[in-house]
Amino acid sequence: MSNATKPFLSVTDYSVSKEKFELLLDEELQMLKTTPVPSINDLLRYYESEEYISHTDGNKGMFEKVYQFVKRIAIRNKITLLSDVTTQKGKLLDIGCGTGEFLLAAKNSGWDVVGFEPNSKASHLAKIKELVLVDSTSEIEEGSLDVITMWHVLEHVPNLEQQIFELTRLLRPGGSLIVAVPNYKSYDATYYGSYWAAYDVPRHLWHFSQDSIERVFSPFGFRLKEKFPMLFDSFYVSLLSEKYKTGKRNWWKGFTVGLKSNIEARKNMEYSSLIYFLVKEE
Repeated sequence: MSNATKPFLSVTDYSVSKEKFELLLDEELQMLKTTPVPSINDLLRYYESEEYISHTDGNKGMFEKVYQFVKRIAIRNKITLLSDVTTQKGKLLDIGCGTGEFLLAAKNSGWDVVGFEPNSKASHLAKIKELVLVDSTSEIEEGSLDVITMWHVLEHVPNLEQQIFELTRLLRPGGSLIVAVPNYKSYDATYYGSYWAAYDVPRHLWHFSQDSIERVFSPFGFRLKEKFPMLFDSFYVSLLSEKYKTGKRNWWKGFTVGLKSNIEARKNMEYSSLIYFLVKEE
Protein backbone atom coordinates (compact mmCIF):
# COMPACT_ATOMS: atom_id res chain seq x y z
CA MET A 1 0.00 0.00 0.00
CA SER A 2 1.17 3.52 -0.76
CA ASN A 3 1.98 5.85 2.14
CA ALA A 4 2.11 9.21 0.34
CA THR A 5 -0.99 11.17 1.35
CA LYS A 6 -2.26 14.73 1.42
CA PRO A 7 -5.25 16.42 3.16
CA PHE A 8 -8.52 16.06 1.28
CA LEU A 9 -11.47 16.92 3.56
CA SER A 10 -12.47 17.38 7.19
CA VAL A 11 -15.61 15.38 8.11
CA THR A 12 -17.77 15.13 11.24
CA ASP A 13 -19.22 11.92 12.68
CA TYR A 14 -22.81 13.15 12.56
CA SER A 15 -24.51 9.92 13.62
CA VAL A 16 -22.77 9.07 16.92
CA SER A 17 -19.92 11.04 18.46
CA LYS A 18 -19.99 14.43 16.63
CA GLU A 19 -16.17 14.21 16.55
CA LYS A 20 -14.16 15.51 13.59
CA PHE A 21 -11.89 13.35 11.42
CA GLU A 22 -9.61 14.10 8.49
CA LEU A 23 -9.66 12.33 5.14
CA LEU A 24 -6.24 11.91 3.53
CA LEU A 25 -5.88 11.29 -0.20
CA ASP A 26 -3.50 8.63 -1.47
CA GLU A 27 -2.88 10.01 -4.97
CA GLU A 28 -1.27 6.84 -6.26
CA LEU A 29 -4.17 4.60 -5.24
CA GLN A 30 -6.87 7.29 -5.62
CA MET A 31 -8.20 6.28 -2.21
CA LEU A 32 -9.03 8.23 0.96
CA LYS A 33 -8.07 7.19 4.47
CA THR A 34 -9.77 8.30 7.71
CA THR A 35 -7.45 9.70 10.37
CA PRO A 36 -7.00 9.37 13.27
CA VAL A 37 -7.93 5.69 13.29
CA PRO A 38 -9.51 4.73 16.63
CA SER A 39 -8.11 1.70 18.44
CA ILE A 40 -10.04 -1.56 17.98
CA ASN A 41 -11.61 -1.24 21.43
CA ASP A 42 -12.55 2.41 20.90
CA LEU A 43 -13.91 1.70 17.43
CA LEU A 44 -16.70 -0.47 18.85
CA ARG A 45 -18.38 2.45 20.61
CA TYR A 46 -18.84 4.28 17.30
CA TYR A 47 -21.23 1.52 16.23
CA GLU A 48 -23.44 1.91 19.29
CA SER A 49 -26.23 3.93 17.76
CA GLU A 50 -29.92 3.25 17.19
CA GLU A 51 -29.48 4.86 13.78
CA TYR A 52 -27.04 2.16 12.72
CA ILE A 53 -29.92 0.07 11.38
CA SER A 54 -27.83 -2.38 9.34
CA HIS A 55 -27.13 -4.13 12.67
CA THR A 56 -30.82 -4.48 13.49
CA ASP A 57 -34.03 -5.80 11.94
CA GLY A 58 -35.74 -2.55 12.95
CA ASN A 59 -39.04 -1.83 11.21
CA LYS A 60 -40.73 0.83 13.35
CA GLY A 61 -40.68 4.34 11.88
CA MET A 62 -41.13 5.41 8.27
CA PHE A 63 -37.37 5.58 7.62
CA GLU A 64 -36.80 2.03 8.95
CA LYS A 65 -39.77 0.68 6.99
CA VAL A 66 -38.46 2.19 3.74
CA TYR A 67 -34.97 0.91 4.53
CA GLN A 68 -36.19 -2.66 5.13
CA PHE A 69 -38.39 -2.57 1.99
CA VAL A 70 -35.48 -1.44 -0.19
CA LYS A 71 -33.17 -3.96 1.50
CA ARG A 72 -35.47 -6.82 0.50
CA ILE A 73 -35.35 -5.68 -3.14
CA ALA A 74 -31.56 -5.25 -2.93
CA ILE A 75 -31.13 -8.80 -1.58
CA ARG A 76 -33.11 -10.23 -4.50
CA ASN A 77 -30.90 -8.24 -6.86
CA LYS A 78 -27.76 -9.59 -5.14
CA ILE A 79 -28.94 -13.19 -5.55
CA THR A 80 -29.66 -12.53 -9.23
CA LEU A 81 -26.21 -11.00 -9.70
CA LEU A 82 -24.63 -13.97 -7.94
CA SER A 83 -26.32 -16.33 -10.40
CA ASP A 84 -25.27 -14.17 -13.36
CA VAL A 85 -21.54 -14.05 -12.53
CA THR A 86 -21.01 -17.63 -11.28
CA THR A 87 -21.29 -20.84 -13.30
CA GLN A 88 -22.29 -23.14 -10.42
CA LYS A 89 -23.29 -22.95 -6.78
CA GLY A 90 -20.73 -23.87 -4.14
CA LYS A 91 -19.45 -22.64 -0.79
CA LEU A 92 -20.05 -18.96 -0.05
CA LEU A 93 -18.74 -16.79 2.79
CA ASP A 94 -20.41 -13.48 3.55
CA ILE A 95 -18.03 -11.29 5.56
CA GLY A 96 -19.89 -8.74 7.67
CA CYS A 97 -23.13 -10.65 7.22
CA GLY A 98 -25.04 -8.39 9.61
CA THR A 99 -28.34 -9.93 10.66
CA GLY A 100 -28.06 -12.55 7.92
CA GLU A 101 -30.78 -11.70 5.38
CA PHE A 102 -28.53 -12.04 2.32
CA LEU A 103 -26.94 -15.21 3.70
CA LEU A 104 -30.37 -16.73 4.28
CA ALA A 105 -31.47 -15.86 0.75
CA ALA A 106 -28.29 -17.42 -0.68
CA LYS A 107 -28.84 -20.57 1.42
CA ASN A 108 -32.43 -20.82 0.20
CA SER A 109 -31.26 -20.55 -3.41
CA GLY A 110 -28.89 -23.50 -3.04
CA TRP A 111 -25.59 -22.13 -1.78
CA ASP A 112 -23.58 -23.76 1.02
CA VAL A 113 -23.20 -20.67 3.23
CA VAL A 114 -21.20 -19.48 6.19
CA GLY A 115 -21.05 -16.00 7.68
CA PHE A 116 -18.80 -13.81 9.76
CA GLU A 117 -20.14 -10.85 11.77
CA PRO A 118 -18.12 -9.14 14.53
CA ASN A 119 -21.08 -7.25 15.99
CA SER A 120 -22.61 -9.41 18.71
CA LYS A 121 -26.14 -8.02 18.41
CA ALA A 122 -26.26 -8.53 14.64
CA SER A 123 -24.67 -11.99 14.79
CA HIS A 124 -27.21 -13.07 17.41
CA LEU A 125 -30.04 -12.12 15.04
CA ALA A 126 -28.31 -14.05 12.23
CA LYS A 127 -27.95 -17.18 14.39
CA ILE A 128 -31.65 -17.03 15.27
CA LYS A 129 -32.20 -17.58 11.51
CA GLU A 130 -30.29 -20.88 11.93
CA LEU A 131 -27.30 -19.68 9.93
CA VAL A 132 -23.75 -20.94 10.52
CA LEU A 133 -21.36 -18.18 11.61
CA VAL A 134 -17.68 -18.42 12.49
CA ASP A 135 -16.00 -16.38 15.23
CA SER A 136 -13.03 -15.76 12.93
CA THR A 137 -12.33 -16.43 9.24
CA SER A 138 -9.11 -18.13 10.40
CA GLU A 139 -11.36 -21.11 11.24
CA ILE A 140 -12.02 -21.64 7.52
CA GLU A 141 -9.74 -23.92 5.52
CA GLU A 142 -7.38 -22.39 2.97
CA GLY A 143 -8.67 -22.40 -0.60
CA SER A 144 -12.02 -23.89 0.41
CA LEU A 145 -14.36 -21.12 -0.77
CA ASP A 146 -15.90 -20.58 -4.19
CA VAL A 147 -17.30 -17.11 -3.48
CA ILE A 148 -16.71 -14.40 -0.88
CA THR A 149 -19.08 -11.45 -0.61
CA MET A 150 -18.49 -8.19 1.26
CA TRP A 151 -21.51 -5.91 1.02
CA HIS A 152 -20.40 -2.49 2.30
CA VAL A 153 -17.82 -4.07 4.58
CA LEU A 154 -14.38 -3.48 3.05
CA GLU A 155 -14.48 0.21 4.02
CA HIS A 156 -14.78 -0.83 7.69
CA VAL A 157 -11.75 -3.15 8.05
CA PRO A 158 -8.92 -1.72 10.18
CA ASN A 159 -6.08 -3.41 8.25
CA LEU A 160 -6.87 -3.41 4.53
CA GLU A 161 -3.75 -5.24 3.39
CA GLN A 162 -4.19 -7.99 5.98
CA GLN A 163 -7.84 -8.41 4.97
CA ILE A 164 -6.96 -8.84 1.29
CA PHE A 165 -4.29 -11.40 2.20
CA GLU A 166 -6.98 -13.33 4.06
CA LEU A 167 -9.35 -13.17 1.07
CA THR A 168 -6.56 -14.59 -1.08
CA ARG A 169 -5.98 -17.41 1.41
CA LEU A 170 -9.63 -18.38 1.64
CA LEU A 171 -10.60 -18.41 -2.04
CA ARG A 172 -9.79 -21.29 -4.35
CA PRO A 173 -7.92 -20.43 -7.58
CA GLY A 174 -10.53 -19.02 -9.96
CA GLY A 175 -12.81 -18.18 -7.03
CA SER A 176 -15.00 -15.08 -7.07
CA LEU A 177 -14.91 -12.01 -4.85
CA ILE A 178 -17.87 -9.63 -4.83
CA VAL A 179 -17.24 -6.31 -3.08
CA ALA A 180 -19.67 -3.40 -2.69
CA VAL A 181 -18.35 -0.03 -1.49
CA PRO A 182 -19.33 3.65 -1.65
CA ASN A 183 -17.72 5.78 -4.35
CA TYR A 184 -16.36 9.13 -3.16
CA LYS A 185 -16.18 10.37 -6.77
CA SER A 186 -19.94 10.14 -7.28
CA TYR A 187 -22.12 13.18 -7.96
CA ASP A 188 -23.86 12.98 -4.56
CA ALA A 189 -20.47 12.83 -2.80
CA THR A 190 -19.35 15.98 -4.62
CA TYR A 191 -22.70 17.71 -4.04
CA TYR A 192 -22.78 17.13 -0.27
CA GLY A 193 -19.04 17.42 0.39
CA SER A 194 -18.29 17.04 4.10
CA TYR A 195 -21.98 16.25 4.76
CA TRP A 196 -21.92 13.16 2.50
CA ALA A 197 -23.32 10.39 4.70
CA ALA A 198 -21.29 7.63 3.05
CA TYR A 199 -18.07 9.02 4.50
CA ASP A 200 -19.53 7.74 7.80
CA VAL A 201 -16.35 8.41 9.79
CA PRO A 202 -14.78 6.74 11.69
CA ARG A 203 -16.72 3.55 10.93
CA HIS A 204 -15.58 3.90 7.33
CA LEU A 205 -11.80 3.87 7.48
CA TRP A 206 -11.23 3.66 3.71
CA HIS A 207 -12.98 5.48 0.88
CA PHE A 208 -12.70 3.95 -2.57
CA SER A 209 -12.90 5.06 -6.18
CA GLN A 210 -13.13 2.91 -9.29
CA ASP A 211 -9.38 3.32 -9.81
CA SER A 212 -8.48 2.39 -6.24
CA ILE A 213 -10.26 -0.97 -6.32
CA GLU A 214 -8.18 -2.16 -9.26
CA ARG A 215 -4.96 -0.71 -7.88
CA VAL A 216 -5.46 -2.19 -4.42
CA PHE A 217 -6.48 -5.70 -5.49
CA SER A 218 -4.33 -6.41 -8.57
CA PRO A 219 -1.03 -6.84 -6.62
CA PHE A 220 -2.71 -9.67 -4.68
CA GLY A 221 -3.63 -11.64 -7.79
CA PHE A 222 -7.19 -10.43 -8.31
CA ARG A 223 -8.54 -9.44 -11.71
CA LEU A 224 -11.50 -7.06 -11.98
CA LYS A 225 -14.06 -8.52 -14.39
CA GLU A 226 -17.20 -6.38 -14.05
CA LYS A 227 -18.75 -3.43 -12.21
CA PHE A 228 -22.40 -2.95 -11.31
CA PRO A 229 -24.25 0.10 -9.91
CA MET A 230 -26.18 0.08 -6.64
CA LEU A 231 -28.96 2.41 -7.74
CA PHE A 232 -30.80 2.64 -4.42
CA ASP A 233 -27.73 3.84 -2.52
CA SER A 234 -27.73 7.35 -3.97
CA PHE A 235 -31.25 7.95 -2.60
CA TYR A 236 -30.54 6.53 0.85
CA VAL A 237 -27.22 8.36 1.16
CA SER A 238 -28.66 11.64 -0.14
CA LEU A 239 -31.55 11.45 2.33
CA LEU A 240 -29.14 10.96 5.24
CA SER A 241 -26.86 13.68 3.89
CA GLU A 242 -29.79 16.11 3.84
CA LYS A 243 -30.40 15.35 7.51
CA TYR A 244 -26.74 16.00 8.35
CA LYS A 245 -26.71 19.22 6.32
CA THR A 246 -30.07 20.74 7.32
CA GLY A 247 -31.05 18.91 10.51
CA LYS A 248 -34.15 17.32 8.96
CA ARG A 249 -35.03 14.62 6.46
CA ASN A 250 -35.98 16.40 3.26
CA TRP A 251 -37.40 13.45 1.33
CA TRP A 252 -37.98 15.37 -1.91
CA LYS A 253 -34.53 16.99 -2.00
CA GLY A 254 -32.82 13.71 -1.12
CA PHE A 255 -34.72 11.93 -3.89
CA THR A 256 -33.86 14.68 -6.40
CA VAL A 257 -30.12 14.61 -5.65
CA GLY A 258 -30.09 10.79 -5.65
CA LEU A 259 -31.84 10.71 -9.02
CA LYS A 260 -29.46 13.24 -10.54
CA SER A 261 -26.50 11.25 -9.21
CA ASN A 262 -27.73 8.12 -11.00
CA ILE A 263 -28.38 10.05 -14.22
CA GLU A 264 -24.92 11.64 -14.16
CA ALA A 265 -23.32 8.24 -13.47
CA ARG A 266 -24.69 6.81 -16.71
CA LYS A 267 -21.88 8.72 -18.45
CA ASN A 268 -18.95 7.50 -16.35
CA MET A 269 -20.11 4.74 -13.92
CA GLU A 270 -19.49 7.10 -10.97
CA TYR A 271 -22.48 5.79 -9.03
CA SER A 272 -22.91 6.47 -5.32
CA SER A 273 -21.95 2.84 -4.63
CA LEU A 274 -20.59 0.16 -6.93
CA ILE A 275 -20.36 -3.62 -6.84
CA TYR A 276 -17.04 -5.01 -8.06
CA PHE A 277 -16.78 -8.57 -9.33
CA LEU A 278 -13.20 -9.82 -9.05
CA VAL A 279 -11.66 -13.22 -9.72
CA LYS A 280 -8.63 -14.77 -8.03
CA GLU A 281 -6.14 -15.71 -10.75
CA GLU A 282 -5.55 -19.44 -11.23
